[in-house]
Amino acid sequence: MGMSLLQMQWRQLWLAPLFILAACSTPPAAPPKPAPVQAEPANTTTAAPQSTQAVEALRTLVAMQDKLDRVAAPLLLKNAELCKTQARNLLGFTAKNRYSYSSEYNDAAHELFALEEKLQVIGVLQGSGAALAGVKRGDTLMSIEDKDLPQGQNAERLAATILAPLVARKTSVKMAIQRNGENMSVTVPLTRACGFRVELGNADNVATYADGQRVMITRGMLTFTKSDEELAYLIAKEMAHNALSHPAKNRSNTRMAAMMDNLIQVNPDLSLLITGGGIKAYPAEMDAAADNLALYMLARAGYLLDNAKPFWQRLANQYPATMLSSYSALHPNTAARMVAIDKAVSDIKAKQAAKKVLVP
Repeated sequence: MGMSLLQMQWRQLWLAPLFILAACSTPPAAPPKPAPVQAEPANTTTAAPQSTQAVEALRTLVAMQDKLDRVAAPLLLKNAELCKTQARNLLGFTAKNRYSYSSEYNDAAHELFALEEKLQVIGVLQGSGAALAGVKRGDTLMSIEDKDLPQGQNAERLAATILAPLVARKTSVKMAIQRNGENMSVTVPLTRACGFRVELGNADNVATYADGQRVMITRGMLTFTKSDEELAYLIAKEMAHNALSHPAKNRSNTRMAAMMDNLIQVNPDLSLLITGGGIKAYPAEMDAAADNLALYMLARAGYLLDNAKPFWQRLANQYPATMLSSYSALHPNTAARMVAIDKAVSDIKAKQAAKKVLVP
């Protein structure tokens, strides 16, 4: 039995509420153990195949998360105004060391990213202050504002305690990095953005979730989308639910958070998907409001709107509300949503033609 494409949690720390290295409330989930190997003669080693499998699993996961990051970037950066109280300052990059993964995957992380004890940049948010300052994947973090950054185990969490007060009171931070053995100094302007984390869910059901602080796109949903544009529609819709505080108003944010916590585990409880996890479906008025705001977010981020309605119709037709684990089960009011989408697209295009500010 082969390893799932997503059986490790990949934390998007540049999307954390305050800063790039903020830790989530729970420790990173352990990556999966390699698939069982049948008994071999005593003089036969199986270490190499398992190592190769771990590297390929991690490589695939990184590619999937990179796609989410890339599509989400303009939505997060261009809509701080619409996220209002949920907008935050962030540095704009992801950093990890080899201890960001369980022991089985230390070697895979080292092979893919040359990760060691020190925190190293493994992703930069396009359009962020870090990108503008020239921070690159592979840069090793040495210090921030002349404070040495921790290394070794728990480096991410310890770094967060250093960064929190700096990000809260500054508009930029000075960083010392090492690139190709050369020490460098860069000043990174903080980026005002929507403070939502966008995570990948470890399930093949075609669904998305939002708990007020996070957005989750399942592996099945990511596979269902045919383009970056379609993926953007999904991310924007869940961002809009969060910005409008719908998870709390729908009295399902606690259960939604539990579902999302479940789906970042190595072996999630898939029985929750069969029953729906007790999450309430959104009423028509909430869904219409979220569709309206999401379309404004998409337009501000430069995404085209014309294919939004056909996408949502295709999704509802292929995965109807009768499937409890599907997207439409949580968003069953398809007809009302189509009316809201038509109106929002018309209003947005009129504002674009008149060169007015794109706000609902």
